[in-house]
Amino acid sequence: MRRDIREGVKKHMIDGIKPNYTALAEQYGCDYRTVKAAYEEALQGNKPKTRRTYPSKLDSFKQIIDTKLEDQCTAKSIFKFIQKKGFDGSYSLVRDYCRGVKKERIQKATVRVEYTPGLSAQIDWKEEMRLISSQGEVFRFNIFLYILPYSKKKFITLTFDRKQDTLFECMNDAFYHTGGVPEEIWFDNMKTVVDRSRTQFSQVHLNDRFYSFSKDAGFRTMVCRPFRPQTKGSVEALARTMDRLRVYNHEFYDSTDLIRIVDELCDELNSEVSQATDEIPDILWKINEKEHLHKLKDDLLNPYFEDSIRRKVTKEAMVIFRKCRYSVDPRYIVKEVDLDLSENEEYVHIYYNGEQIRSHPLTTKRLNYNQDDLVQILKSDVMSHKEEDDIQEHIKRSLKQYDLLEVPSNEQ
Repeated sequence: MRRDIREGVKKHMIDGIKPNYTALAEQYGCDYRTVKAAYEEALQGNKPKTRRTYPSKLDSFKQIIDTKLEDQCTAKSIFKFIQKKGFDGSYSLVRDYCRGVKKERIQKATVRVEYTPGLSAQIDWKEEMRLISSQGEVFRFNIFLYILPYSKKKFITLTFDRKQDTLFECMNDAFYHTGGVPEEIWFDNMKTVVDRSRTQFSQVHLNDRFYSFSKDAGFRTMVCRPFRPQTKGSVEALARTMDRLRVYNHEFYDSTDLIRIVDELCDELNSEVSQATDEIPDILWKINEKEHLHKLKDDLLNPYFEDSIRRKVTKEAMVIFRKCRYSVDPRYIVKEVDLDLSENEEYVHIYYNGEQIRSHPLTTKRLNYNQDDLVQILKSDVMSHKEEDDIQEHIKRSLKQYDLLEVPSNEQ
């Protein structure tokens, strides 16, 4: 809009006279509609017209989309997901909304968290590190990471696996070296903590054995959302400091020497000034935090594993391990057998006089029957008068529904 036309119609407004649009149009050499628009704009105080808003097809799905974006889902996967829930809009509508949400989140400032003494700890692994000894031997290992976020008191140790038993041993050592157990411990979704097979959508279901351990130790288990490292930022920062071990490549003799180097690094980290607190972790922990941790049980690990696992077969032809019962052939009743876990801790193997007599998937079910064992158990007792085919049918009909029977995959 030309400035001279605006000034011309303002004079008429000041005088309280409605302008002659045609006359002013001739005066300024423009169309009368231009003069009229300038006058109406002036009447409104130069306020821009508000754009009318319309409901979006996304409105009823925005909460779902926001949740899925927190789980790092892509716009395409979210689009396909909400289509199944009734969304009939275009992919570009979903894509543009996702871009806007992500841009807004990136612009948000990170808030520094204030921690309470003795309240929490954070645990993680620095996985699959690789160093070569001075003898040319390649060592692949992990570092268990434990930190109290308030004081930044740390415990780190070298391990060659990340099994659940190893995790329990490391946690027990961490409790001992830091003077007790906090009220809660934060983890990511590591498989030794979270039972993924029972997890639905965003709900978390803890591994039963780990849950028992947490109750015995006296801490609450807090599980972070996937891809949200800021939730346990203290231990993520500790993981980055493990790069300090790389200077020892070709500088250590053997595994014992490497373990010593890791232990020395732990001592160094606890005696250096923390950038986060501007305090020395050992001193801050000793003065303000240690007294708030509750006492560690002396026998915390005893119920969970033993150096030598030997059991006597019960009169029901069962072997008890970790509060669960596993079947064997009835001819081994009252005999002593040895148990061994598979390398991946998914199976328990049962031996008699050094010979493997049975292997079961490791579960948390109270009763675990192998089908062959169950046939022999029933033949030796309540169904001794039945034919084997009848026994097999009885087993499938009456026990499978209670999920007590291990059925071969080709029969399922």
